[in-house]
Amino acid sequence: MRKLLIIVLLSILGVSNYAQVVSKKIKKNKEYTTESGLKFIIYDLHKKAPKADSGDVISVHYVGKLSDGTKFDASYDRKQPITFPLGVGRVIKGWDEGLQYLHVGDSALFTIPADIAYGSRKMGSIPANSTLFFTVKVVDLKKAVKPFDCTGLDTVKLENNLAYIVVEKGKGEAVSSGDKAYMQYTGYFTNGKKFDSSHDNGGRDFDFILGRGRVIKGWDIAVVGMKKGEKRRLLIPYQLAYGESGRAPIPPKSDLIFDVELSKFEKINYPDYGKLTNDTISLPDGLKYIVFESTQGAKPLPHDTVVIKYVARFMDGKVFDASYDRNDSLAFEVAAQKVIKGLDEGLLMVRKGEKVRFIIPYKLAYGEKGREPLIPAKSDLIFDIYLQDIKKGKVTF
Repeated sequence: MRKLLIIVLLSILGVSNYAQVVSKKIKKNKEYTTESGLKFIIYDLHKKAPKADSGDVISVHYVGKLSDGTKFDASYDRKQPITFPLGVGRVIKGWDEGLQYLHVGDSALFTIPADIAYGSRKMGSIPANSTLFFTVKVVDLKKAVKPFDCTGLDTVKLENNLAYIVVEKGKGEAVSSGDKAYMQYTGYFTNGKKFDSSHDNGGRDFDFILGRGRVIKGWDIAVVGMKKGEKRRLLIPYQLAYGESGRAPIPPKSDLIFDVELSKFEKINYPDYGKLTNDTISLPDGLKYIVFESTQGAKPLPHDTVVIKYVARFMDGKVFDASYDRNDSLAFEVAAQKVIKGLDEGLLMVRKGEKVRFIIPYKLAYGEKGREPLIPAKSDLIFDIYLQDIKKGKVTF
């Protein structure tokens, strides 16, 4: 963990408003002051190299010092530059502004006043109200992905002002709710400013189970029907994005634009206990269960740790959660209120190695209110459980 690096560089001041670009032609070894108070001197200048701009992914080596010359952090000590998208609030405002004057290979000194650094807050070894001095060198730059060109393309309107534009058609079968989708995306505010992109993370696909509430509602609705290789622009009203409150760096009531591409998707096959003919056992509190595969294994005692694989469904059979989504198992202390009451009670009756279906009334699940946005109010639930292991007593993982 680069703890100190995070302390020094990550900004919690939000997306910055940059000072106007210095109007005069920048020269080497000359100090410039911007309207924000940032001072910079460029020592090595490579005008023919790519120049940094907002949205680019930039890699920077640096040394950070206080006004008395004390070094508080340096990427050289870790022998690895810091890499981040520029201009989206991932670093202090002075960095987001100053680096936009530099090219690949340039080195410079930034003098950053407190109000565009960490202000009146103490950050680790950095005192409150500190002017900071950074010697920086741009070692790499990946230009930002350009927004899709949607000129002349039709807009498909969906519910609640949600809409999308097909920029490039895909091929093959269409992705549907419950499939695991692998996406590339870039998110923009309606003014065109980028706030996030999978391309900033080395171009790794972002994956999620469609229709599970793992992404904003606009995605869960508007991605359905895409085909492999398809590109869409999603036009998402704030009610189907981050709502009234927003979520940093998304301001409240922000309508959003996403340019997305479906790289691929997978159908997920879950164990299905729906065709059982075994007798259903009903308990006085409303819990029901069916043993699909029985064993002579031990049963857990209260406060033992159980290890299970599970598929959780609504009564109509729609899956809302599953350990199989993560290729993992769930371990927890049973009868210790770590899970819903129906599972706490039911698992005490299951033997190691057994496969059981629980039909859990809402009063033993998420109750009158449910757990929005995933679990509606008064939802009876189905859990298909495979009890893999029992570990005696409470176990710390």
